[in-house]
Amino acid sequence: MVHAEGVALALDVARPGSPPKRYRLPRRDHDAWLDLHAAIAADFGARAPLNRRPAALPPPAARLEPVLTEAVSPDILYGFGDPCVLHVPEEGAWYLVATSNDAPQSFPILKSSDLKRWELASFAFPQGGKPGWCLEGLGRADFWAPEIHRVGGGYWLVFSARQADGELAIGLATSARPEGPYRAQAAPLLTGGVIDPHLHVAPDGTPLLFWKVDDNGVWPRRLAALLGERPELAGELFDNPEDRRTAALAAALWPWLEANAPPMEQFFALQPLIEAAAEDLAGFEARLSGEAGLEIAETLRTRVYAQALSPDGAALVGARHLVLQNDQPWEAHLIEGVWVSEAQGRWFLFYAGNDFSTPQYGIGAAVADGPLGPYRKLAAPLLGSSTEWVGPGHPSVAPGPDGRPRLFLHAFFPGRLGYKAFRAVLSADLTFEGDAVRLG
Repeated sequence: MVHAEGVALALDVARPGSPPKRYRLPRRDHDAWLDLHAAIAADFGARAPLNRRPAALPPPAARLEPVLTEAVSPDILYGFGDPCVLHVPEEGAWYLVATSNDAPQSFPILKSSDLKRWELASFAFPQGGKPGWCLEGLGRADFWAPEIHRVGGGYWLVFSARQADGELAIGLATSARPEGPYRAQAAPLLTGGVIDPHLHVAPDGTPLLFWKVDDNGVWPRRLAALLGERPELAGELFDNPEDRRTAALAAALWPWLEANAPPMEQFFALQPLIEAAAEDLAGFEARLSGEAGLEIAETLRTRVYAQALSPDGAALVGARHLVLQNDQPWEAHLIEGVWVSEAQGRWFLFYAGNDFSTPQYGIGAAVADGPLGPYRKLAAPLLGSSTEWVGPGHPSVAPGPDGRPRLFLHAFFPGRLGYKAFRAVLSADLTFEGDAVRLG
């Protein structure tokens, strides 16, 4: 079914008893896989990716102020996903650090005196200066979700990256200045398929690390493998014919993907299967049975944990706390990108939910009486897609020029969503009212 043609691929797809139709994948990136799935869906009645379906978007529900809408350097390849903004009042400046994916220079650090005009100050890990444990190379590396925080008299950078075996891990680096140079620890701080670290300093000065276990990257692979072993399960797990065809396609693709594709390409290729399961996650979860099905069910909820760090940031100490997991319909199969902010004696946890590459992605919030929870989610998302900006996510909080807290986030331009597509940085004032928070 899958034929390698140099760097490209060809796929033969057929209905039972009919000759196959050949589809060519000219590149192995996100857009190419989405186009392929859209074409197969049109011809064979499989599920079309949400990214390739028309979306009726509402007008903007909140005023979002543009912060960065174009790259300020040719070395910044993909925009400013997962932005963290840090205010350094003694300098009268704000610093911003962002995801860099597989770019040769990792984690651009920008500086501004007014949140309007920005200049590139440095890269946390310039070319040739990445931590030794991190996987490097175009199409292989993933340097994600950095944050810079003041801890004691210095600055700590926490970040996600892949190890040599492709597994995601969290690292920590330190510097005397927000722009670096940063010196990374020799080994990851935390391993085991973990991403999106967030650092919050508790009232007693204890640094707390929050992170997400990336199980939403685990269960689709298990599901595709299971469907390959037991094709009859497609009819038990999925109610409508298009999703059963999608399940059969994923099962046929999986042996080649497992042997030849890096983790992100596996996500691209399995995205319609993921969306089929996530459309009714609770119902899909209820239909899973047997030992293999229960293993998949265990990873359907993406969990956010928190744990204290030692004063030098070298190790996690004390008890580990489960802080949050996806349980709201709008969140579908995942939550991620958390940020904890204290206001009026309460702790507010901002987070992103759903698939980052679709208009369903948005920002939610939860409130607690302490930084480790338990957290109570707001009844509705704080921010969703609109005709102006699509896929808002991965929030951070910092004071604006007037001293009011501001929410910073990334979003796509309409019609330009996808892995490595440019993401702009936007901001909005935050207003806290008891257990509630709103934009503006």
